[in-house]
Amino acid sequence: MEALRGGYGSIDYPPMLERLFHVRAAGSTPGREALGGLTTFLTMAYILAVNPVFLVAAGMPRQGAIIATALSAAFATLLMAFVANYPIALAPGMGMNAFFAYGICVGAGVPWQTALGLVFWAGVIFVLLTVTGARKVLVDAVPEVLKLAGAVGIGLFIAFIGLQHGGLVRGDKNTL
Repeated sequence: MEALRGGYGSIDYPPMLERLFHVRAAGSTPGREALGGLTTFLTMAYILAVNPVFLVAAGMPRQGAIIATALSAAFATLLMAFVANYPIALAPGMGMNAFFAYGICVGAGVPWQTALGLVFWAGVIFVLLTVTGARKVLVDAVPEVLKLAGAVGIGLFIAFIGLQHGGLVRGDKNTL
């Protein structure tokens, strides 16, 4: 492999990189891919710190929550890279994890082991809906306004949890 030839991201294409990911055919360069990977990691690194906090609140052991977060993100990202050849990083979603921890485990009193079993079966159902095409029909049936409202609601829920943890909001028997 030659050294930098000048210009942004102009490294010679390593044969393995080209064979696995078809970087040149995608109109990219190894330098651009490396910068994109670094940027994506830095954007998502907070998940490695925040997600275990949610899982510990649900009752999980701290070390297990940290390891599970890191391994699930690494596995899903590598699966996306090598199976789908798609440059997308995947990690646990904060909205659903906040709901899992504070809505299901803490709020409803469901043990985290039982809740994880429910998550597994929900995943199986989701895969079946996707394979049969029913998921697309269901998603298309929901008005765009409701989709946006759901995203806003999840964001407000996460903000509320953050305000509680920061001590700016506290529970009272007369309020939420």
